[in-house]
Amino acid sequence: MIKNRMQYLTATGLILIALTIKAQNKMRAIDDLINKTDPGWALVDGWIKSAKNKVEILAADSLQVKEALYKIQITTRSPMGAIVYMTGGLLIDDGWIRVLGSGNPKLNRTLPDWNKGRTFKEFGDASPFLLIADDAIGGFYLLNGGGLGKDLGKVYYFSPDNLEYEPLGLTYTEFLHFCFNSDLDKFYKAKRWKNWREEVSKLDGNKVFNFYPFLWTKEGKDINKISRKIISIEEQYNLNLAFRKQPGPDH
Repeated sequence: MIKNRMQYLTATGLILIALTIKAQNKMRAIDDLINKTDPGWALVDGWIKSAKNKVEILAADSLQVKEALYKIQITTRSPMGAIVYMTGGLLIDDGWIRVLGSGNPKLNRTLPDWNKGRTFKEFGDASPFLLIADDAIGGFYLLNGGGLGKDLGKVYYFSPDNLEYEPLGLTYTEFLHFCFNSDLDKFYKAKRWKNWREEVSKLDGNKVFNFYPFLWTKEGKDINKISRKIISIEEQYNLNLAFRKQPGPDH
């Protein structure tokens, strides 16, 4: 138990270093990022095997994982680095939550490439936050690198029903446990419509459901009575940001 606790703390520290470090002329070599003596995947794999919620491990491409790990500059001793290096990503609860890894046909976005141009300009730059996961209704999970508050290394939820960055008080490791074991029906109360699972299970990991009236309006509160269509995750993210900057009367 103590050993696992220390591994959690060490892994969190490694992620914080990666989030806050300034761009360097020379990034760490891929061999320096692959931890062969104490890899984090053993822990993550154990958590997945005992998870209460359904977790699908997406297969990773052996060449793509090295490129993704090099770009994100996080060691495989950390859970985040392990997921990038060992998986194309994780699909939680039939794809309702998508945890980013090194990309897969079902989730054709890598953690570093999805963040480039959104949370940092160039690979190796300091990042105010990282987009680490998202969900089928256009919500986004972000790891705070200092740009969201003083709680460095904690996860926020960019919620589609109020367009606010909601602090969850979770580290990345704790966020994984949230995905694996929490009552997601309770967390997403009133945000899951009848027969949602059948529709979401068929949804491409680069797509989300977009609702009208919007979820953040008074008219959009009953999800079973509003219309929905499928749009790209990029379009939804940009819409969320645009509406946040120019909130309507209901926001």
